[in-house]
Amino acid sequence: MEILVASAVGIMTAAGIYLILRRRTFPVILGLSMLTYGVNVFLFATGRLAIGAPPILNKYADVPYTDPLPQALVLTAIVISFGMTAVVVMIALGAYLSSRTDDINMDDAATETGEDA
Repeated sequence: MEILVASAVGIMTAAGIYLILRRRTFPVILGLSMLTYGVNVFLFATGRLAIGAPPILNKYADVPYTDPLPQALVLTAIVISFGMTAVVVMIALGAYLSSRTDDINMDDAATETGEDA
């Protein structure tokens, strides 16, 4: 189980970094979301991966438990990342509608400021 979750975190992180390094805005947004998902799975896995274990420590019974704090952190991170993604998508959509392309062309920015490319 731990190998599967660790592999999922690694794959999501690698895919997120790959997508962030693209020249278009929408793959960058998807990459940022993928990185967020990877971090959320990592945080969730820090609370122990026990199936059917309660999130409460019972002092009378010797049963495994899961830590509820990472679950609360992941829930908060999901809400924040959803709002952040919605704002970034609207900014990217506005940039796309004004320029009719979502390509990030750094050569045009360098020539406008007078820098050498």
